[in-house]
Amino acid sequence: MQTYLRLLGFARPLLRFMVPYLIFTMFSTVFSLVNLSLLIPLLDILFQDEAKAMPSAPPDFALNFNYPLDLFYYYLDVIVLSYGKFGAIQYVCATLVISVFLSNIFRYLSVRVVEYLRAQTIENLRGQLFDQLTRLHLGFFSKKNRGDIMARLTTDVLEIEHSITKSLFTLFKEPLVMGIFFTALFQVSVKLTMFTIFVIPISGLGISYIVRRLRTYATRSQQSASVTTGIYDETLTGMRVIKAFNGEPYMRDKFSRENGHYARVIRRMANTKELASPFSEFMGVSTVALILLYGGNLVLNSPDELSPSQFIFYIALFSQILSPAKSFSVAISNIQRSLISGMRVFELLDAVPDIQVKEPSKPLTHFEEGIRFENVYFRYEEDWTLEDVNFHLEKGKSIALVGPSGSGKSTIADLIPRFYDVEKGSIYLDGVNIKDYSLQDLRGLMGIVTQDPILFHDTIFNNIAFAHPGADMEQVVQAAKIANAHEFIMQKEEGYQTVIGDRGVLLSGGQRQRLAIARAVFKNPPILILDEATSSLDSKSEQVVQDALNKLMENRTSLIIAHRLSTIQDADEILVVDGGQIRERGKHESLLANREGIYARLNLRQFT
Repeated sequence: MQTYLRLLGFARPLLRFMVPYLIFTMFSTVFSLVNLSLLIPLLDILFQDEAKAMPSAPPDFALNFNYPLDLFYYYLDVIVLSYGKFGAIQYVCATLVISVFLSNIFRYLSVRVVEYLRAQTIENLRGQLFDQLTRLHLGFFSKKNRGDIMARLTTDVLEIEHSITKSLFTLFKEPLVMGIFFTALFQVSVKLTMFTIFVIPISGLGISYIVRRLRTYATRSQQSASVTTGIYDETLTGMRVIKAFNGEPYMRDKFSRENGHYARVIRRMANTKELASPFSEFMGVSTVALILLYGGNLVLNSPDELSPSQFIFYIALFSQILSPAKSFSVAISNIQRSLISGMRVFELLDAVPDIQVKEPSKPLTHFEEGIRFENVYFRYEEDWTLEDVNFHLEKGKSIALVGPSGSGKSTIADLIPRFYDVEKGSIYLDGVNIKDYSLQDLRGLMGIVTQDPILFHDTIFNNIAFAHPGADMEQVVQAAKIANAHEFIMQKEEGYQTVIGDRGVLLSGGQRQRLAIARAVFKNPPILILDEATSSLDSKSEQVVQDALNKLMENRTSLIIAHRLSTIQDADEILVVDGGQIRERGKHESLLANREGIYARLNLRQFT
């Protein structure tokens, strides 16, 4: 119930939709009731022979349900006496046509309200989900299966969209409709309606069992759907490896097993779900049979209590209750799957980012002094990734991090923009703990180029000027020239307006890297973090881009991670990281002088 109420929160203000919906539904139901009520005068006209006296005057106006009925019968009697039975039938049929027209008009208006609510609910839900997704820290995505996250954002949201909003109004509409119909039934016969109320709850026992089974199957199906989406994602992102290792049969078999499991769960859930409708119908017909027995007895033995025409109207009216009752039971079964999707979505919405900002945060508009690591410890899981890291990167200087793969170099770089937070120790920027700054201000001072360039399915222009919608073409071109990207861009048919595909798949590795460098150049930040920034370039392009980067780093503060030692020989200080600790530090020449050191051994391997 709590999940359902939270989902309703995305439809706020709910009264804006609920009030007109209930009004339109009420009028639609009332006119539908009028349609059935016309059976009584129609049957009386056809089968009664006694003549009536001309009524003296129309009924006095009154604000109650009897006044419209009395007024209708007044004119009916007038028409019967003035124009005969056929004229009265024409009068009844004309009233029926008008009533049906009004009933459908109000039904259409109620459906429009539902669609408006559905659109707003999903818009709000998707908006909050995307906002939450952008707020979560990188560690969250490292620990979670991306396919599961995608399933929550797509499959689960679609399930909520198609079920929860429609079911919401069913839960409000059908009880209202049944209430109006039961009021009319009491007007016809109190005894017969009391008997009806007594026998109806019998069907509720079976429906409750079906609902419990549906909830179990809904949970299993959503879990299986997440696994299936994960396999889709792995296959699309790893297609090159799959084909290179002839892994198609393995992936097909893996998918087939999970797909088969999903199909079995769906079949069981569908079987259970579809059981609700025929079961409700069977119990409804059984109830009608009992009503026929009891009501027929009243007609035969107590005609003053219930006339034949009233009894036929009663049966017709009760048959209309079966439809909303059936819809109500189906809505409850549909809601079970939606609630499971809702709980999965709320798990994502309720996830608390590990990266928290102190409020109020300190303003940060300029970079004045430097960055200092002080006794920094960090770990992703149990073992320490970094231990007791200490260094000071002064403004305008450059520090290079070198060392074996997995030594912790990239982790050090990720801690500066607070992609992750240190577990022990502190990182200071201009003498202030970086946790005291807002993330937007802190990252606004930094330009980052990683080993694996992340590009977007957009134009080259928009990728270079990312997050700057009012960017100037001249600035973008200048950044591309510095990154040695302008030449290959102009060779494209649409130049800077060329769409480069998902993650830049339509470009070569070197071209993608140069666009990532151009993006950092365009931002023109005081702090540069270059994580293997030239690793994807050929030797010719590497030299050109490296020269450009060297010019770019002049009078800027730079943290450089490099595998090729030739690219960081001019760094102001080189830190050799191994096993999460800084083992050596110094300039290129002094580190080479220690022939037994790690740096000297790395250098020897690269140049021999």
